[in-house]
Amino acid sequence: MGITRRKFLGWMGAAIGATTISGQKTQAATTKQFEGHPGSGGVLHDITRCIGCRKCEEACNKVNQLPAPEKPFDDLTMLDNVRRTDDKTYTVVNRFPNDSGTSPVYVKKQCNHCLEPACASACFVKALKKHKTGAVVYDASLCVGCRYCMVACPFNIPAYEYNSAFSPRIMKCTMCQPRLEKGLLPGCVESCPKEALTFGTRKQLLKIAKQRIQKYPKRYIDHVYGEYEMGGTGWLYLTGTSFAQIGMREDLGNISAPQLTAGPLSDVPIVVGLWPVLLTGIYAISRRKEKIAKEEQNEAVAATLSAANEEMEKKLAELKDKMEQQKEAAINLEIKKALKEAADQAKEDDGNAPADGPKEEK
Repeated sequence: MGITRRKFLGWMGAAIGATTISGQKTQAATTKQFEGHPGSGGVLHDITRCIGCRKCEEACNKVNQLPAPEKPFDDLTMLDNVRRTDDKTYTVVNRFPNDSGTSPVYVKKQCNHCLEPACASACFVKALKKHKTGAVVYDASLCVGCRYCMVACPFNIPAYEYNSAFSPRIMKCTMCQPRLEKGLLPGCVESCPKEALTFGTRKQLLKIAKQRIQKYPKRYIDHVYGEYEMGGTGWLYLTGTSFAQIGMREDLGNISAPQLTAGPLSDVPIVVGLWPVLLTGIYAISRRKEKIAKEEQNEAVAATLSAANEEMEKKLAELKDKMEQQKEAAINLEIKKALKEAADQAKEDDGNAPADGPKEEK
């Protein structure tokens, strides 16, 4: 049985003190990298085929039983503004101008279901996991509401139910995991009228994508987005327009997400000392239950929760700053390496250039 948010906060009062006293740094369990499941599934989004109909948004809303939007899905004025996913919307379609000045480009955005997810790497209670189907799934019963996953995700996807007072959850695309287990397609894939979305194993999808690039070289940029970005993603993209032009990051490099999150997490005592800390907290509270009356116990628990909440918010702010610095440093390092390689190549090309012949004497 997983620990609940209520239990976690109750344990934190004793846990924080024990961590500070011990002063020891232990290796975070989240630093172990996941190498992916063989034959896991994914989706290929051929952006050149998308017409911006928003049928995928409608299907996602229905399949996941999400709240109805303020405007109906056939209202295409929603495409006038670039949107992001949130706790009530798992997928959005955005419209961008075309590089060539012709028809606009439509791009679907949702969780990319990374091979080595940053959100799962950052989640020390394993509320987020990479499933063998290829989906990154979430277990609300394990979640303690720390929101590390939101900080860690390079694609800015996980959203938090801030308006849910008693049991807020992390909300994001699930790749329709329950449907996959029944042998069904994800809702968005099934509803796409132009086959802009293709479901299959990641290996199959990469093969299909490269065949299309080879067959129609003038239609596509010669790159499958998600093949290598952040160590690879389950959601892959083909486009004829530059990825930067359509709101996709080109500065991520090929480093897998756990390498970017493991460092900051291992420096935060509340995380790295989690298990010995929790055991100490459990023991202390158990002993207290045996010695005090019900009324006194309730007062003690209330005080513990208040102190734990204050400390938790402080630690979250510190962690966010650390992780942002680590991510920025990692990205800058990749950029410097790329610039150095380009400069070295330019020098090598100059050195191999033929020398000018002798000038004629007058």
